[in-house]
Amino acid sequence: MKKVLLHICCGVCAFACINYLKEKGFYVEGFFYNPNISPHEEYLKRRDAANDVCGITSIKLNEGKYNSRDWDNICSVYRNEPEGGKRCNFCYDFRLAETFRVTIASGFDSFATTLSISPHKKSKIISDVGMAIAPEYFMAIDFKKNDGFKKTIALAKTYNIYRQNYCGCAYSIG
Repeated sequence: MKKVLLHICCGVCAFACINYLKEKGFYVEGFFYNPNISPHEEYLKRRDAANDVCGITSIKLNEGKYNSRDWDNICSVYRNEPEGGKRCNFCYDFRLAETFRVTIASGFDSFATTLSISPHKKSKIISDVGMAIAPEYFMAIDFKKNDGFKKTIALAKTYNIYRQNYCGCAYSIG
């Protein structure tokens, strides 16, 4: 059975992605790496929601280092970029590069991300970023296909999982 490390941005988005991968016969572990999330209280809510979903779906959740200050210092050059612009592309690359590093260090066969399930994100851009990092390891899956987003929202409602109202970084609030 092939082992997949799934980058998880939040609990809501994780549900359908985990189920999809498990239905395809993969062993899945989650990786919550989101130093972009601000403020820290929001990070904790999303991490706890991801923990809840991983418990419900019976997978292990690994947590990456949270250092929003480093992320803010690096990303601040993109503060005036519109949502969906260069800042977001940088953010995808930042998080997926770390996911790939953990994939290799932990002996996984491949990695994927829940980011593609959001109707607010362009799956092609996310896939291009992942493929540029590691084409032999990245699973370019558009999880929103076949009602993936609708399914994940329904599961989140069923289990009363916290759902945020902005992407994550301080620049995306409001």
